[in-house]
Amino acid sequence: MRYLTLLASLMCMALSVGAAKADRRVAFVVGNGSYKNVAQLPNPPIDAKAMAATLRNVGFEVIEGSNLSRDQMTEKLLDFGRKAQGSDIALFYYAGHGIAVGGTNYLLPVDADIRTEMDVKLGAAINIDLTLEQTMGDAKVKLVFLDACRDNPFAAKIKSNSATRSVNVQSGLAEMKSGEGTLIAFATGPGQTALDGQEGNNSPFTRALIDNITKPGVEIQQAMTSVRAQVNEETHKGQLPWGHTNLIGAVYLNQAPTKQVANAAPTAAGIVPAATGGSSDGVELEYWRSVKESNKPEELNAYLTAYPNGQFKALALARLAAIKSGPSTTTRTLNAGVDPATFTDEATQLTEDQIGLDKTQRRDVQRRLTGIGFDTKQTGVFSEETRSVLKRWQAARGYPSSGYLNKLQHKALLSEVVTAPATASDGSQKAARRAASAPAASSAPAPAPQQRSSPGDAAGAAFVGGVVGGMMGGMFRR
Repeated sequence: MRYLTLLASLMCMALSVGAAKADRRVAFVVGNGSYKNVAQLPNPPIDAKAMAATLRNVGFEVIEGSNLSRDQMTEKLLDFGRKAQGSDIALFYYAGHGIAVGGTNYLLPVDADIRTEMDVKLGAAINIDLTLEQTMGDAKVKLVFLDACRDNPFAAKIKSNSATRSVNVQSGLAEMKSGEGTLIAFATGPGQTALDGQEGNNSPFTRALIDNITKPGVEIQQAMTSVRAQVNEETHKGQLPWGHTNLIGAVYLNQAPTKQVANAAPTAAGIVPAATGGSSDGVELEYWRSVKESNKPEELNAYLTAYPNGQFKALALARLAAIKSGPSTTTRTLNAGVDPATFTDEATQLTEDQIGLDKTQRRDVQRRLTGIGFDTKQTGVFSEETRSVLKRWQAARGYPSSGYLNKLQHKALLSEVVTAPATASDGSQKAARRAASAPAASSAPAPAPQQRSSPGDAAGAAFVGGVVGGMMGGMFRR
């Protein structure tokens, strides 16, 4: 019976994949932060890189750039315009400084040096309306996401150098209307300013986009409702994304292989009539339940093929790795006493923020990861490298692999205490592994200074932690 279920699911998947292959998707993704003449923004390049990866995962050809000059932005836009001609979905994403002058919105290259209104209008900045019309005009569906609603950094200069005091220089960006087949989304409302987020992380708006717009079977307008709710909650009602839409059909960036989608005759690829019942999440859950205890790699691989970005992807990969490596008593020991919800509750930036880790506690997390074989720099800032290491640790433990922590996963990491003594003769290894024998960090701000103890015992315990962690990390990286 299980094989009949799998066969039916694979047939639905084949129909869905066939439709997706006909779907031509092109995206322009740029994040500008290293400005030469105004305040720099640390996060837009990080936002753009994360958004580009998210879109590639659902079949977009991405024209990507970070910290672009005026000439470089023009070159990227020309490439985007050529490739977006006649596309099924064209998507425009920009993070960085944007300004509104005289009711028109402009994007700022990193070499922009604007003193007057004339500088803006003669090309020192990128006119958004004109750019969208020229690059995306004949695409079937046009999606625009602007994480650029920050204070105008040139406002004072423009006003002081203006020949007339009537020049209209706004805060944030001005309202824009969408044409047929277009959705425009701003990080916040017209004339308001948006948050850039904690340094080294995504902005609240971009983080919400990444979390929601490519969920399997979720229509884009439904996804944007979730985006607004997430940003509103995360910023404690300090920021509410705004948008305008003139879409004339349902648009799915990740078209899940549900019965409704599989049996529907596609109109424009990626654009289908809205489903009239059922839940794609429910279908995926039932599929996962049918294979999650399987010891046959082909069944788990069938799930991953049907749901390449599914909510149980990390668990499926961990299960496959465990089957390949054979039974592991080490894994069971590491996870003994861990709350079962740790294996199903996915972590996000929001759940990590709720833990309230300060720089010392973040450094402690990095020390512990290094001590159990997942080497990362101990800077106290969760960089892209640390996120990647966290994903490897999560996959090795069978947790949903997101690169972020929640309270349960943080507690589980701190519970990986090494107690078995051993002897380490290598001095460099001793230093690298010493963190694994440190006491678990509590929710208190900073631990008290450690008392001196026997160097041999501390290094020995750390060495064992490193060996066990390295074996586990290596096993799940194969």
